[in-house]
Amino acid sequence: MRSKTCKPAVVMQMGVILLILLMLGAAAPAMAQDDSQAEQPTVSPVRRAMELARELIEEDIGETMRLRRWRFYEDDWSSRASLNLYQTFGIDNCTDSVPIGQKRDHILFGWTFTFDTTAGQAHQARVSYDLQDTVICDEALIPPRYAPAPAPAAEASEGEGEAAQAVAASTANVGGFALGGHIVGLDGAATNAMRSAGMTWVKKQVRHGVSDGRDIIAQAHGQGFKVLLGALGNKNNLASDFDGYVKVFAEYVAHLASLGADAIEVWNEPNIQHEWPAGQINGTSYTRLLQAAYQAIKAANPATIVISGAPAPTGFSATGCEDGGCNDNTFVAQMAQAGAANYLDCVGVHYNAGAVPPTATSGAPVGSAGHYSWYLPSMMSVYRGAFPSKPLCFTELGYLTGEGLGALPQRFAWANGNSLAEQASWLAGAVNVARGSGYVSIMIVWNVNFTAFGADPQAGYAMIRPDGGCPACGALGSAMGI
Repeated sequence: MRSKTCKPAVVMQMGVILLILLMLGAAAPAMAQDDSQAEQPTVSPVRRAMELARELIEEDIGETMRLRRWRFYEDDWSSRASLNLYQTFGIDNCTDSVPIGQKRDHILFGWTFTFDTTAGQAHQARVSYDLQDTVICDEALIPPRYAPAPAPAAEASEGEGEAAQAVAASTANVGGFALGGHIVGLDGAATNAMRSAGMTWVKKQVRHGVSDGRDIIAQAHGQGFKVLLGALGNKNNLASDFDGYVKVFAEYVAHLASLGADAIEVWNEPNIQHEWPAGQINGTSYTRLLQAAYQAIKAANPATIVISGAPAPTGFSATGCEDGGCNDNTFVAQMAQAGAANYLDCVGVHYNAGAVPPTATSGAPVGSAGHYSWYLPSMMSVYRGAFPSKPLCFTELGYLTGEGLGALPQRFAWANGNSLAEQASWLAGAVNVARGSGYVSIMIVWNVNFTAFGADPQAGYAMIRPDGGCPACGALGSAMGI
């Protein structure tokens, strides 16, 4: 065996050289070092992670992204807000493509990258800090911990009941009058009926954690309709962590706006315990959520119309508000006092207990006939009085009849005298009243094609009846001038 050893003279020579270099403050040169590698700049871990995320997405979509911008967040996938939004912890909790049992819930920290393309698309991927784990997210959302926090509601100016200046820009067009319908699905029969009625808007409800309406947006836009999404939340999450869930819900409605929703109704009937946590029901509390939602929506798309969640028309409370809910006139007055006018483009209203013509202000066949909620002009007056500078949007307006279906449930007995002919005539009359007011922007008929007829007789409100006919379509079309 042959071995290599250094001669003493050579060792001494090298030692002298090293000593001189040390005395001069120079570092000994690395042996066999590649000078070209030494001059290369260090690539930051964030940049390397971004490149991984981009490559992952481009491989998935099968093309190179033309980027308008990219953003990243140092993310924590173990936060409570993340759990509320995605139902589990870990890097995979932003996608349904990985089953719950296979999600890597032990990988809790890393970066979330969002890529916005010049084609208006948004893609999102995650990369762990050690660059070993990646995943493509189903949607491009702001991580919950970075969602915009709601600012305190603005104080009203003395004697006005509304804050003087909005805090976020809006380019929403709420002028004129438009008619639409609440659908269970947009099939050919619904499309034909709505067009014959002069409708240009489709309404569909979506729920956080369940759906985002992207399919109905694409379908309705493809048919030439605008889309109003009624955004529903989780009252239990609101009860357990109000501020945290407000942030998460604001992120959700911003996502709806980014998908192309033309209008968003923020929550549904927040004045009753069926929709809002009991003991926490008041217009001021709702305005905090509305403010966060408005700011998030406008940041995503300033042109999206923000409609306040229409309260349930009710006068059940002798004091105006109780643990189980608030009368709607009390609720909207509280909203106005809390500055809600700053955080809406249109005031949401429901009117679905009509048993008299839409011009009537008395004569409802009920024991509480004196209450304003039985009469369309009175309802308009209450809401316009609370928000005199804002238009109204009827996100539900309908007349119930059991004709052709059967007996109505007892709690809907007030509509026993309503006929199909009256439903058609009164809907057309409601268009005339609303449009003639000059301050109603949108009227959504409740409903177009629901078929359930039980404890909640939705089919009794439907324009399309069981035999496929639509008595209201022609009447509405005439009222709309087509």
